[in-house]
Amino acid sequence: MSRLTAAVPPWLAHALRTQRGPVPWSAVVRGALAAGPLLLVAVLSGRTSAGVVAALGAMLAGINDRPGSRRAAVGRLGAPALAGAGGLLVGSYAGQHVGAVTLTLLLTVLGLVAGAVSAVGPVASGAGTQLLVASAIGAGMPLPEPGWQRALLFLGGAGWLLALRLALPTPGVTAGDYRFDGERDAVGAVYEAVAALLEAVGGPDATRRRVALTAALDHAQDALDGPRLRRRTGSTAERRLHAQYAAALPLAEAATALAWAGDPVPARAVQGPRRLAVAVRTGTHTGALPAPARSAPALRALDDALLHAADAFDRGDRGVRGGQGDRSGAGQRPHIRRRTAMSLVRTALGSGGREYGLRVGLCFGAGVAVAQALHHTRWYGSHPHWYWLPATAVFLVKPDLGPLASRVICRAAGTVLGAVAFAGFAALLPRPAGLVVLVAVCGALIPVATRHFAAQTAVVTVLVLSLVMVGGETQASWNRIGETLLACAIVLLVGHLPALGQRGGGVRARLARAAEAAHAYLTHVLDDGTTDDRTGRWALRREAYRSLAEARAVIDVAAAELPALARHAEGTDEVAATLERLVDTTTACAVQLDDTGRLTPRHTGRVAELLDELDERRAGAGLTPRDGQRAAPAPLAG
Repeated sequence: MSRLTAAVPPWLAHALRTQRGPVPWSAVVRGALAAGPLLLVAVLSGRTSAGVVAALGAMLAGINDRPGSRRAAVGRLGAPALAGAGGLLVGSYAGQHVGAVTLTLLLTVLGLVAGAVSAVGPVASGAGTQLLVASAIGAGMPLPEPGWQRALLFLGGAGWLLALRLALPTPGVTAGDYRFDGERDAVGAVYEAVAALLEAVGGPDATRRRVALTAALDHAQDALDGPRLRRRTGSTAERRLHAQYAAALPLAEAATALAWAGDPVPARAVQGPRRLAVAVRTGTHTGALPAPARSAPALRALDDALLHAADAFDRGDRGVRGGQGDRSGAGQRPHIRRRTAMSLVRTALGSGGREYGLRVGLCFGAGVAVAQALHHTRWYGSHPHWYWLPATAVFLVKPDLGPLASRVICRAAGTVLGAVAFAGFAALLPRPAGLVVLVAVCGALIPVATRHFAAQTAVVTVLVLSLVMVGGETQASWNRIGETLLACAIVLLVGHLPALGQRGGGVRARLARAAEAAHAYLTHVLDDGTTDDRTGRWALRREAYRSLAEARAVIDVAAAELPALARHAEGTDEVAATLERLVDTTTACAVQLDDTGRLTPRHTGRVAELLDELDERRAGAGLTPRDGQRAAPAPLAG
């Protein structure tokens, strides 16, 4: 497969790429217990249409049910579900009380808003998606229940899956409190990633391992940083996990500095983080940790970090309530700089949000208009369920799911495969019992199918067609293929329209945020390097690496678009690479200043060289540096 993808264009290679990993059995079990049982209860009680709406809420929540902690799942599943319920409410009443033109304009405006909000982050993007999909379902799926009941049923279906997510233990996990198994796995993965980076120091895989460490730290932050009623952690197990995460931050810093220096580390240095990873996941004691050599500042920092981690592990929950000398921040939220409401609004209204909003609004509005025209002109007979076309356009226009051409290919292939498969199942299975079982099976397959957009589309197509057939629509299968192809054509056309704003706004916005974070981190280290504000420094370092990872993800998607779109992101990959090297160098500077209080000529020369290179890369990519972003910090100015 790797040879095949290397020989085809990037946009096609992306369509052929499949994510790998273990089967998420917990999510599979939840999926099987979500939509299917809800539909079964509704059918047995004579409220089939109510069960269809609840099952749709559970299905859309299942698409967002990803690995992570239970606390983080509250926001990841809950926020989109609330948005979906609101969209269903708006779409239901608008579809009943306004004409086709007014409805099209209203849903177009809703698409503009949802698209702009989607630029804020992954949870906001999921909320925007469900808002639009549910509004199309509310307006285009005739149901006997009034709008407010539909919204409550949808919310109840999503809430049922969330309740399963919070209540069911993870299969095969026996260590510690099962409520925190997601956090334990995430924190343990951080120590494993530190060990892997130390193992790769001085070799060709060091950069890739550093990127993996960033991803592990991001995931651990998200796992620990879920919604809570109190500012500080409440249980002993959770305080211990926060202390263990905080103890990993200086280890990650020292490992990054060693990777920057490029000198291989002693083999015994890798054993310490690996033992800590096992201790996190099993709840056992670490035992004696092998100390690495202390011949260099970064090695001394690694040794000190291991000693600090051993102390944090041995203390357990003692001393994590904020005693003197404890710089870990255990018992508090992870080291994250909070984004204010105004910063979120600026992101939504910035260049990336405006471009995203225009694309989503135009695609969704055009999908609604075409679907309304087909519905009112009865182009292919009486067809009151017209929601499929605009809902498909929403999923296609979302860059979260990959490049545009890849999304179109996968969506079309998945819909055809799903429609053909459903036609066979519908001919063989008894109704409605067989269709209820099919809904349960598809719900269980969604967590596995999310590894490829075409597979996910096929499974969701079978599930939705089963729901609408149980609800009374018997001839939906083949119509869905034609509507999907129409949606593909609409999104391809709108995606290649001349830019109404600045093309590549999303890439530029992410890069600008990453550059700001990198500069803030550099300034803090070089201007305030002699202070002992390590908590502030770690927060700045985490924000810099996280924003760079987000920028990289957007750039990779843009580079895999068709050439007409990919050219707008040319040169941005080099900018991101330079920023990554700058942040790595800043981390090495921080470790050096902790050890000696001054920088070597190698450090200062490398920082100055990278700042000059960054200016050149930005100019080559057509990016304009912001005022004050390039000014050299005090230690370099003289």
